[in-house]
Amino acid sequence: MKIKNILIANRGEIAVRIISTAKKMGITTSVIKTRTEPAAMYLAHADKIYDDTENISEIPVFLDIERIIRIALEIGADAIHPGYGFLAENPYFAQKCADNKIIFIGPSPDSIYKMGNKIIARKIALASRIPMTIGSEGKVPTEKEAIRVAQKIGYPVIIKAASGGGGRGMRIVRSEEEMPKMFRMASNEADKTFSDHSVFIEKYIENPKHIEFQVLGDKKGNIIHLWERECSVQRKHQKLLEEAPSSALNDKTRKEMGEIAVKIASAVGYFSAGTVEFLFDSKGNYYFMEMNTRIQVEHPVTELITGIDLVEEQIRIAEGKELRYRQEDIKFRGWAIECRINAEDVQAGFSPAPGKIEQIIMPSGENIRVDTGVQAGSVIAANYDSMIAKLIIYGKNRKEALANCKQALDKVWIKGTKTTLPFFRMLIRNPRFLDGSITTPFIENEISSYYVYSEYEEMLAAWLATWLFIDENLDEGNLKIDIDEARNISPWLLNKRINRH
Repeated sequence: MKIKNILIANRGEIAVRIISTAKKMGITTSVIKTRTEPAAMYLAHADKIYDDTENISEIPVFLDIERIIRIALEIGADAIHPGYGFLAENPYFAQKCADNKIIFIGPSPDSIYKMGNKIIARKIALASRIPMTIGSEGKVPTEKEAIRVAQKIGYPVIIKAASGGGGRGMRIVRSEEEMPKMFRMASNEADKTFSDHSVFIEKYIENPKHIEFQVLGDKKGNIIHLWERECSVQRKHQKLLEEAPSSALNDKTRKEMGEIAVKIASAVGYFSAGTVEFLFDSKGNYYFMEMNTRIQVEHPVTELITGIDLVEEQIRIAEGKELRYRQEDIKFRGWAIECRINAEDVQAGFSPAPGKIEQIIMPSGENIRVDTGVQAGSVIAANYDSMIAKLIIYGKNRKEALANCKQALDKVWIKGTKTTLPFFRMLIRNPRFLDGSITTPFIENEISSYYVYSEYEEMLAAWLATWLFIDENLDEGNLKIDIDEARNISPWLLNKRINRH
């Protein structure tokens, strides 16, 4: 069935991203205008807008299944793309779409349910002889049972939300004394985030890398992988930077892990885009961790190294078309890095920093891609995620990608809110990151400062304040400097020039 009108049940940069591909395919796009973001950037990109600003419900529309279905039926949408987050991995939502003869651009409700419940996913993986860490056989209902399981497994262990994902409802426990407190915290966070307090326990792998494989499957049983991404730059299990491929894998291990990713997806009859995630230890052992049944935030790095539009493939698969590729067709070339630029205060432990984006300058060029849902005047709302933009950089190899990334970061300027830019400028100069040897605890255990300090910061701040004063308050025609040229100079680039003299 040819899709004609997609309702995007999401917002921000992923809504803009989906719209871009849908338009390329000649598909009408519809979005929802909310009270929280009545002037959001994604609204200007869509073909149709459903005005939901009079909705005063405490439940955000993007989490309201019944309302989204009603909107889709009212506007005549024949498909819904959930993006990521919100209802993207909700099996009931996928089923409600099917019940109302609306195409859900994603996997089946059954696949979402089985992979979304980490306990069921573990059982499926074990039955398929997929490498896994040892852990509890099912849910762990009490603190007392948690202590018994941990004693059997051996400390350290990790408590995980049964219905979890994205690092929520997870706690590392290193001793029996810590267990009661950590168990309650994990269970409470799981209940608050996923409306399910159930948790299970696994052996904790010390200092692993986090490596995931992108998979694609169609409704006829064909499944392939599109190689790996490394996501080891994390803070409290939240990804900050991703790259593809991973410097940790050799060809043999890469082939084995890719085949296992396809195997676990095949075990649940998976179709659409999905991601199989692994932990990779210092001895080269790998362990299945979970499967995400949606498009990932970090999907652009895979697109850059393979040349495949993952959103386009999602839509084609939803229409019932067969995959256009076989495994032997999937080659990767070059290297890609993605920096998640969020409105967060790095010096305050990456705490959210909502506010208005007064000015934003992002670089452009042959090896640069920027996915964003904000522009000057946009407001980063406290009740949504803090994403400002994804800066995605390409290079012929990792060394070139890193050099290009450093140059691109120096050209980014965002005024109005604190961002994670200082962190990335520090990271791209860190020797451990540059040699590719970092593991998931790297930030917490080995970083003493989350930003680069320069002795010229006060001078730069004074220059920037003067420049803004001139730009905002004086008649440009009477000035003897070229303001247009000045606008194109990144203050971080200027800082480099200062340092050279």
